[in-house]
Formats: sequence, structure tokens, C-alpha cells
Amino acid sequence: MNASLPAPEFVCTGSVILDDIVFPDGRTEMAVLGGGGTHAAAGMNVWDVRPGLLGAIGYDLPDAIAARLEQMCDLRGVISLDMPQLRAWQIFEWNGRRTEIFRDDAMVPYLDVPSAHEATSAYNGAKAIHVLREAEGLREYRERYPQATMLWEPEQAFMVAAQREAFVAALSVADVVTPNHLEASLVYGENDPGVLLRRMLEGGAAAAALRMGAAGSIAAVRGDSRLLRVPAVPVPDIVDVTGAGNTYGGAFLVGWHETHDLATAVAYGAVAASFCLEQLGVLNYTPSLDALRAERLAWARAHLTWEEA
Repeated sequence: MNASLPAPEFVCTGSVILDDIVFPDGRTEMAVLGGGGTHAAAGMNVWDVRPGLLGAIGYDLPDAIAARLEQMCDLRGVISLDMPQLRAWQIFEWNGRRTEIFRDDAMVPYLDVPSAHEATSAYNGAKAIHVLREAEGLREYRERYPQATMLWEPEQAFMVAAQREAFVAALSVADVVTPNHLEASLVYGENDPGVLLRRMLEGGAAAAALRMGAAGSIAAVRGDSRLLRVPAVPVPDIVDVTGAGNTYGGAFLVGWHETHDLATAVAYGAVAASFCLEQLGVLNYTPSLDALRAERLAWARAHLTWEEA
């Protein structure tokens, strides 16, 4: 890693995880690169962005995985921990349900470091940050990077009814908030996607996107009564759904920061997520996919629908 390189414009926070995947038919794939931070970075890669990564790795991270991370991201923000690499079982059922079971007792060091105070000074010039943290972590990153466009993807464990007050209080801290449908419904006790989106905007979010898996996503900005829907971009064969939401968020942030156009942001997210679904583990985007990327972007734009709330 070259410390003399300029600061990356985009930064991702979040975990690096080795996923041990169990498919419904009993097949397994072990030590597959995963983690919310790396999936978000892959979403940015789709749109020609190599972001900085703020996360942690263990002493036994395989060399091939380390090389892959170096290809995807600027790693000056990664902390090395004197403990085994975080691993998790990803168990898939025939109905698409996924159960994540961490295989390590010491999870927290991987999920919550580095803190904003520990983040490398190499990223001080960052202009856009994907923050995968709970509310307090979000606030700390906003204080550290007041100039950055900030997309908040709340940590899954944080999104429960007991945290509703804390969640709502933090909505105005980020520029965009992107929970998934289940997470938002658990916080608010509501199920209607349009209602959930409006609740987040009324609570203080400037812009919000609700990720809905196979149903695509719905997004809106404060001050506009309309909701914008984009369906999931169809793919020939779904290989692995893990991390598609994180990938969507990373790509959404690129579109939003570069254009401040909601239609572009949701289309970028939908396209990146579609590529994630076709590969095992973290998406490996290559220039050979550029023509297909253009086709899928055109499809997503053609299928955007605006509707009144």
C-alpha cells in the first residue's frame, strides 16, 4: 500500500467476513469473501470507483483474499487484528431465506472498528462515505467527516422496535438512509413500503431508499410528494443473494453523490445488485461487463415509475 497516494473520494465502512456458504441442496463453498463493507465497495467498483475501506482483518486472512481486497479498495484504512479472521455460516433455504451464524466469539472488533476517531488521516479528504454502523457510530463519522455525502445503512442488529427513538433521532445526520424492508418494518411496526419511506422522511431523512429484495426498491426525497420505484433488474441465474443490499447501497451512493438525481442513484443501485446476484460472494466486476452494464442501466431507467404517496 502506497501512503503517498491521494485520498480516495469514496470510502466504505463495515466488516470483512469470510462466508462459509451452505446451499439448500447441501453443497458448500468455504472461505468466500463477504462482509458489508466489501460488498458496498464492490457496488462502487461497478461504477468505476475504487473506494477506501475502513474495516479490520485477522492474522489468517488468506493471501488470495487479501490480494482481492487490494484490487477492490484502498486499504490504508484497514486495521490488522491479532485474532482469527471473522467467519460466518450463510445457510440458505429453498424459499430464499438466509440464516447468518457467526463462527467466532469475538465479533465486535470486526463489526465496529475502526471508529471514526481511529480512522486513518489518509481519508480526511473523502467526499462520500457509506456508513454501516448503528446510530452512535453514524454520529461519530459525521463529526469526523462533516464535508462528506453520507449514506447510512444501519447495522441489522440495531434495527429493532426498541431502537426506534434512536433510529429516528439519527435520520437527519446522514444524507441518505437505506434500510431494507424487514429492518424498517421492525423499527416502525408498519409493513407498507410507502408508509415506511414517508415515516423516515418525516423523521428527518433528506432522502431514503427502502431495499426490498426481489421486489426492487422504492425511494424518495423530502419535499417531493412522489415515490420512485425500480424493480429488480432480471438476471438469467441467481447464484448468491448475500450482500446484494450492501452492493446496492454502495452503487446508490456513487449515483447520488455524482448527480444528486434520485433516478440515477436507484438505477445504479439496481444494476450493481443484479451483478452481485450472479456471482458467489463479493462481486468481482471487470471491464468485460461494461456493455452489459449499459444494457442493464437502460433497462432500469426504462422501468422506473413515479407515483404519488
